[in-house]
Amino acid sequence: MGGIRGLNRRIALIGNPNSGKSSLFNQLTGLRQKTGNFPGVTVERRSGAMRLPDGQEWQVVDFPGTYSLYPTSLDERVVFDVLSNPNSADFPDLVIYVADALRLDQHLLLLSQIRDLGLPVILALNLIDAAADSGVRYQTRSLSQKLGLTCIEVNGRTGEGVGLLLQQIEHHANGKQVANIAVKSYSPSSVLRELVQDIRAAVPWVTHDFQALILAHHVTELTCLEPREVVAIQTLNAKHGFTSLRAQVEEIMERFQFIDRVVAESRNRDHPPGRNTLTSRIDRLVTHVLWGPILFVAFLLFIFQAVFSWATLPMEWIERIFSELGGAVKYALGEGWLSSLLADGILAGLGGVLVFIPQIVLLFLLVALLEESGYMARAVYLFDRILRKVGLNGRSIVALVSGTACAIPAVMSTRTITNAKERLITILVTPFISCSARLPVYAVLVGLMVPAGKVFGLISYQALTFMGLYVLGASAALGGAWVFNRLLKSAEPGYLLMELPDYQIPHWRNVIHTVWSKVASFVREAGKIIILISIVFWFLASTSFPGRMAEAESRARIEASASNLSETELEARIAAYQIETSFAGI
Repeated sequence: MGGIRGLNRRIALIGNPNSGKSSLFNQLTGLRQKTGNFPGVTVERRSGAMRLPDGQEWQVVDFPGTYSLYPTSLDERVVFDVLSNPNSADFPDLVIYVADALRLDQHLLLLSQIRDLGLPVILALNLIDAAADSGVRYQTRSLSQKLGLTCIEVNGRTGEGVGLLLQQIEHHANGKQVANIAVKSYSPSSVLRELVQDIRAAVPWVTHDFQALILAHHVTELTCLEPREVVAIQTLNAKHGFTSLRAQVEEIMERFQFIDRVVAESRNRDHPPGRNTLTSRIDRLVTHVLWGPILFVAFLLFIFQAVFSWATLPMEWIERIFSELGGAVKYALGEGWLSSLLADGILAGLGGVLVFIPQIVLLFLLVALLEESGYMARAVYLFDRILRKVGLNGRSIVALVSGTACAIPAVMSTRTITNAKERLITILVTPFISCSARLPVYAVLVGLMVPAGKVFGLISYQALTFMGLYVLGASAALGGAWVFNRLLKSAEPGYLLMELPDYQIPHWRNVIHTVWSKVASFVREAGKIIILISIVFWFLASTSFPGRMAEAESRARIEASASNLSETELEARIAAYQIETSFAGI
């Protein structure tokens, strides 16, 4: 997706996962947002227009959460690709780095790397209310001086501090902001300094030492390098005996030593770091080896009950609306292929898409609430050890649960799985999970084949069968994963690296945006396929060899006359005979 028209200046919103980036993005852009994909990848790209106090408009791009410029997932790869390539279409004029005030020492690694790339940065110290409740406060002036940049306290959930942040962006836009002070958080060894100087000489567009070092680490993965530059950097790496992993570890350790010192010296000594005891008490239950899975199953049962019970009425309304629209089109246009195409092809296909929206909205609404509250991260952690035995990853649980609504957004969510093999297996087995589109088929089959009656007078046989179909789908997914795990080979080690956020009250604006993007994804991706298939099926069901349809109608009328059928019964018999005679019936 290209940039928003008329907005030539771009702000990158960057930070670690669970730093509150999405909340701040919503505060800055409101409803003036667009959703698409980054060029060449399936990673979602959210961008929006932001107006400064002086009337200037900038484009804000919300980048996926990442921990460092050493990417391990598709999401992190996007951030790295853009920031390492000054010619990228999404290369920012300014970076707003969002950090959780409660975990500042963990969130500043990426900031220090971005600073060393020479990009102008404003630090948005987010979630200051949660930090204050836990006894953590910082002297922002001290942080600004020690990090060599502007630091603003904000609250993405309430909008506190956003006005001051906009003023600082305006100062930067007008050239009034004092240039970022050069602060060294990392100094390469003498051997690496020689390598860096040689790379800067071989690649003229490199203007900072850390840019050169990034090229040395990722020379075979970057698209911004010309073939001759790749060969030159590989030759220099070999000449200087460059070992990527060792250099990476040394760099990160040195950066964290700097970060720990800055955070300790800037923390308000009158407010020693506290601990969120409520989160700790809840986690004793939620992550318990026995009660944790039981609680998760209880949540799942509640979600399924809500999806299949609460969505029934709006689904019936949608079906009735499209049925009446189809009847109105046939009445207005009369009999003919055009009215049949509009009513039985296009409108029927559109209704077949929209009828599942209530279920999808409910499912992703409830899942988004769990994610916003901080629970879903615990579910990922809880099931990682179990799912890893069949070749999956703890993050696979998000895709498998989402697959009960629609496999398309569920498959898209697998991009956060770092291991390529585990990501592929999750994609392959997610379609085994029974999704909303299968419900009508299940309902018909269960109603026809399973007799009425109840077990112990409480649970009907049909309800048990329905539940059994979902258990069968989940079992097939796990069984398929076990098979694929043995067929697919990978030397890449699987691991789970994630941060468990504190529990918090879900922010409704974030929840609504999440649900909207998931529904829009379903309508865009699945909708066009369903409507196309509906039109094709309409053609096959309404056409046959010359004269066959007329013969079928004549035969139905003769039988109806002999049996004294009513007009409604006659129309039903004609439709039945014609569908048998059509290409679809054949």
